[in-house]
Amino acid sequence: MTSIASAAATASTPASSTAAASTAIGGDFNTFLKMLTTQLQNQDPTNAMDPTEMTNQLVSFAQVEQQISMNTNLTSLISLQQTQALTTADTLVGKTVELSGTTLPLQGGSAQVKLPVAGTATAAQVQVVDNNGTALRTQVIQLGKAPTTWTWDGTTDAGTQLPDGAYTYNVTGIGPSGAALPLTATALATATGVQRQNSVLNLMFGTTGLGMDKVVSVD
Repeated sequence: MTSIASAAATASTPASSTAAASTAIGGDFNTFLKMLTTQLQNQDPTNAMDPTEMTNQLVSFAQVEQQISMNTNLTSLISLQQTQALTTADTLVGKTVELSGTTLPLQGGSAQVKLPVAGTATAAQVQVVDNNGTALRTQVIQLGKAPTTWTWDGTTDAGTQLPDGAYTYNVTGIGPSGAALPLTATALATATGVQRQNSVLNLMFGTTGLGMDKVVSVD
């Protein structure tokens, strides 16, 4: 004989059936009454279910029902928050955005990397690579008392013009003695749109989409 707790758990296990379970259990309490009545009808009179066990099953069912309702409410809340974030992010379109990470959007044949002020590292080596990790462009830039912006024209070391899109850049600091040092840099790019992809809100830079968590500042 299937217990109420087992039946409720079966109905709520697959993530894809949350909406259906919500309708069958959370949205229609008659389902619970039918399950309870069926279980009572099929009990062996000489070996009836212990009252404590039945109470535990009722509590388990109520918890599952509450969880389904909570999941539905959370889904609605997330959707509302994403809609609000989408509206807010739309104000960034057309502005220069500073981005953390290693993605470098090439837009209109130009991309920029913002380097920090000179410190332990007096110079920086910036290297742009493709999706396979192959080096495309490498250049050493001297650092100064103010942040330095390095502009990449989208060409390789051999002078080949590359198409717009997302590339990866790596920055290594160089000390006075030539020793390699860790150095953090950011990318500068112009936001061209906002797009929600698979429930994730991305700020678009041409065809390149980056999460809002990558935004450091807005010019």
